[in-house]
Order: sequence, then structure tokens, then C-alpha cells
Amino acid sequence: MQGLALILVIAPFFISFLLRTLAWKQILPGEVIGTDFSVIFGLTYNFIPFMVLPMFASLQQLDLRLVEAGSDLYASPVTTFRKVTLPLSMPGVVSGTLLSFIPMSGDYVNASREFLGSTNTPMIGNVIEANFLQTQNYPMAAVLSIILMAIILIVVASYVRRSGTEDLL
Repeated sequence: MQGLALILVIAPFFISFLLRTLAWKQILPGEVIGTDFSVIFGLTYNFIPFMVLPMFASLQQLDLRLVEAGSDLYASPVTTFRKVTLPLSMPGVVSGTLLSFIPMSGDYVNASREFLGSTNTPMIGNVIEANFLQTQNYPMAAVLSIILMAIILIVVASYVRRSGTEDLL
């Protein structure tokens, strides 16, 4: 069952990012297209493998004797997860979050009118693309790109520091 689940997560990578997003435009009902829901759905679908695969690798290395010891010491399953499984799998959670957050923050494909979004669902990637390609305001596009990069750097550094996985930096 574990191998089948892994194949289902990896299988979408054999198809182009643009084709996957365009396919969801055809699958979703017409009244859903162009809403914030469709953009968030597309982002989630396209970037969920980047979250699942590092967590899977981290959980594969988990020593199950530690989980068993938690239940032997009369800890509830929730407490065992919170006190044993989650701290030991934290590097996978942090890696997955960073691998999905960084490209997602600059994504402009899902929110564009040609795919799942509309003009009412602007993302920073769409604003940069509009300044660069449509209005050819290159200085504004460059400033927005640098601001986005600085915000991502600050968020990533604080997230890694708070999660206690500084060795990932």
C-alpha cells in the first residue's frame, strides 16, 4: 500500500506543470474557475509532492521502536505522535515546507487568466510578470523581485530557526 501511495504522489511529475494546471481548468466546473479556491487548489495540487516526498523520506528513517516505547509507557496515540513522531520527523517537515513554499510564492501560472485564476486573484508573481512583459517597467519588476526574495529569505531563516533545524541552513 505504501508503494502505491508513493507512485500516486510521484506520477504527476511525469506530466508538465503547465499541462497539469491546464487539465484542472478543464476538470473543474466553470463557476469555480477564476476564483481564489481554484488558484489555491491548483497550487496545492502542483506542489503537494514537494511536501510529501521529504516527509516520506523522514518517516521512512523513523525508528518504530521509539513509537512502540511511547505506547508501552501508556502514552495515547496523539501524545506519542506529538512527543515522539513529530519531533523526529521535523527535518522532513521543514524541508517539505521550504521546497513547496519557495516556488509557490513566486508562482504566476496558476493565478493567470489563461489557467485557473482571473484578474481578481493577483499574486506577486503575476504582478512581476505584468511589470516585466506587459508594461515593460523593468525597474519595478526588478524591485518587486528583490523584495520577494528578501521576504522569502527572512521567512525561511525565521522558520528554520524556530523549528530547531538550523543544520538545514
